Amino acid sequence: MAHPAFFDDAPKITLYDPLADLLGASDDGTLEYGYADAVRLAGHSCPTVAGAYLMAVKALAALYPDSLPRRGEVLVEFADDARNGVTGVIANVVGLLTGATTDTGFKGLAGQYDRRDLMRFEADIPGEIAFTRRDTGACVVASYSAREVPPAPMTMPLLQRILAGQASDAQRRDFAQAWQDRVRRILESADMPGLVTLQAR
Repeated sequence: MAHPAFFDDAPKITLYDPLADLLGASDDGTLEYGYADAVRLAGHSCPTVAGAYLMAVKALAALYPDSLPRRGEVLVEFADDARNGVTGVIANVVGLLTGATTDTGFKGLAGQYDRRDLMRFEADIPGEIAFTRRDTGACVVASYSAREVPPAPMTMPLLQRILAGQASDAQRRDFAQAWQDRVRRILESADMPGLVTLQAR
């Protein structure tokens, strides 16, 4: 997939997946994910996908400060309904990294490696997404504010022209460049205060 170079510069995460280890999908059970993987899953790159990716990466790093995060062993709870706004898009990206699913995931083997019921919605939490380790109960709640990295002023007017069928090819290119430039700035600002916030629960 040809993609903007900044995709490869975004923070990456390495996870240990015991199921991947058991079934030989990885020699040592480790899997590395980057932002391009989230884009392939979603089919597009936008501030929502970038924010979902950063929330998951940062939350997992906080939950496992001294070891690799364990994919398939984290409960993920969303404050919102799955069908509200962009929650479903965020959930797909978070599920990619954590292995968590509702009732559609791997059913397990002899009671182990079950990925179902690890993703829940409409939870009473003080933020957008709660990530909880199943082994220790440690929990962090993540929130994301794309407003911290605003779009270029011409971005929305250009989008409106495109959606109305009134944009030239040059305007479409300008829009795409401006759109991805904002995503780049979000990913490069991963540690900016207020962009992604974590709190222990």
